[in-house]
Amino acid sequence: MCGICGIVNKNVDDVTLRSMCKKLTHRGPDDEGIYISHGTNVSVGLGHRRLSIIDLSMNAHQPISNEDGTAWLIINGEIYNYQKLREQLELKGHRFRSSSDSEVVIHLYEDFGEKCLLHLRGAFAFAIWDEKQDKLFLARDRIGKKPIIYYYDGQTFCFASEFSALLESGFVKKEINYEAIHHYLTFGYVPAPNTIYKKVFKLLPAHYCSYQNGKLDFTKYWDLDYANKIVISEEEAAIELIKILKEATRLRLISDVPLGAFLSGGVDSSAVVALMSQLTNKVKTFSIGFEDEDFNELKYARNVAKKYATDHKEFIVKPKALEILPLLVERYGEPYADSSAIPTYYVSKETSKYVKVALNGDGGDESFAGYERYQVMKIAEKYNRLPAIMRNIITQMAMRVLPDSVNFKDKRRRLRRFLENISAPFYSRYCHWVSLIDDISKNSLYSENFKMWIETGDCANWIRDFTNLPHNMELVDRLMAIDIKTNLANDLVVKMDIASMANSIETRSPFLDQEVMQFAARLPANFKLKGSVKKYILKKGLKDLVPRENMNRPKMGFGVPVGRWLRGELKGYTQEVLLSKNSLNRGYFDQEKLKYYINEHIDGKKDHGYGVWALLMLELWHQIFIDKH
Repeated sequence: MCGICGIVNKNVDDVTLRSMCKKLTHRGPDDEGIYISHGTNVSVGLGHRRLSIIDLSMNAHQPISNEDGTAWLIINGEIYNYQKLREQLELKGHRFRSSSDSEVVIHLYEDFGEKCLLHLRGAFAFAIWDEKQDKLFLARDRIGKKPIIYYYDGQTFCFASEFSALLESGFVKKEINYEAIHHYLTFGYVPAPNTIYKKVFKLLPAHYCSYQNGKLDFTKYWDLDYANKIVISEEEAAIELIKILKEATRLRLISDVPLGAFLSGGVDSSAVVALMSQLTNKVKTFSIGFEDEDFNELKYARNVAKKYATDHKEFIVKPKALEILPLLVERYGEPYADSSAIPTYYVSKETSKYVKVALNGDGGDESFAGYERYQVMKIAEKYNRLPAIMRNIITQMAMRVLPDSVNFKDKRRRLRRFLENISAPFYSRYCHWVSLIDDISKNSLYSENFKMWIETGDCANWIRDFTNLPHNMELVDRLMAIDIKTNLANDLVVKMDIASMANSIETRSPFLDQEVMQFAARLPANFKLKGSVKKYILKKGLKDLVPRENMNRPKMGFGVPVGRWLRGELKGYTQEVLLSKNSLNRGYFDQEKLKYYINEHIDGKKDHGYGVWALLMLELWHQIFIDKH
């Protein structure tokens, strides 16, 4: 993996481009390269920072061109099927100067233009300058595992892998997008294509854009197909699934540097380690844990490490994680509130001492119905078929007896949260379930001025309009499609990319392979959520590979005890940051209601842990990107 950046305008200078590249050094500490071309009407500059994974020689130096130097490529990512593609291209007469996976892209572009994307199986974000057409071609992989952020003002177009590099161009005016803050406080991220800044956008996954003659054109080139279901038995599906997943894992073991795996002990990471153990010698595994046993998964990771005799290493994350918050805020570049970025950062940091590539289990939940919300949304659909009077009686009685516990793991608390919104329309119900701060609480916290600054009030409508799914789509498929287009694309892959690349380590995700995901999408929905069993078909296929205890364990993910941290070790810091004069005077929130909300959590009256964390990360972003610059 690497870092890329570029500028197209009337005059590109070497100093600015190198300054942008410097901001991406952590993504590519091994090499730097730039390409600048001054044309009659336009100049272009491409910058690249390299993390060497395949072909460690200088032959793979980027930017890299085609044979006659009329097309130049910079790429961040890996092409997993590059060996097969290279064989096909050599038969057609193409000459290669390196053995890297990246070079196949520029030759595919020569032959197929934009349709080269249809041949690629990988995680990538790349830019190609086509001198013959005076055209810049930008593209992202199907799931959005690698980022591209861009700015356009009608005269200048520039892009980069991260915000810090884009801001270094000097073109971006730091005008805050208030709509972005509104959505961020719901989801914990700013939904693409928007960003925290006006005139700065994210290229969407499975999209490419062409910049030519001052005009931007966007095209979507791929989407999952949930409609054309496969006629297959459960037994056949389970066997075929493991076969495809094993092939996806095999492709991700191609490397000229040492590799290992992140192991949480969950079904997905355990599956990856099991398949790696069938494909290679002693696997190196790395796990993270907490002193708080409610969030500690290490015993499950040890089960798998023991079963496959891996070279296993463990690390404990403590509340002193506060020390790296400013660095994380800087790397993410805009407000980002997924607290699991902390353990992801630390496991990446520790892992980077031993290997340069790590496989992980990301993506299994979204393709095989692994989240609790799939179960509860299915129950809600059945519940709403009851007569209204019966529903009201049940809900009122339950709400009276269920506590509003401050323990996020308390099942009664989670049931209460579910019942609070059970009769709402589908998208409102979904939005409530994934919200860090729900719409009622946000509206209460907002100042009157901020309410006037934002135009859209309902985040549920944004989900509906953005995903644009067929009305007749089966419920579980619909939920997974929403998660893939929103939570996976905006949160999970972003978290992994930034946290790992901050430590100069490449991560690879077999479950996010397009062939695995497409096979899963075409399976009947009840193969994925069968009754109350989540990931049914995946677990069926893994029954002899993953320890039973790990298969039946409660889902934890990379959960972080932020609620307890904010009441304990981080209490003083949280109050100092959020109740400071600068914070209170930003104008977003009613000051007294903000104080009450924060103190209500700290005093243990209610659990606003994830909401307070979102507010904290928003304020830290302001301090680093707005106040200091």
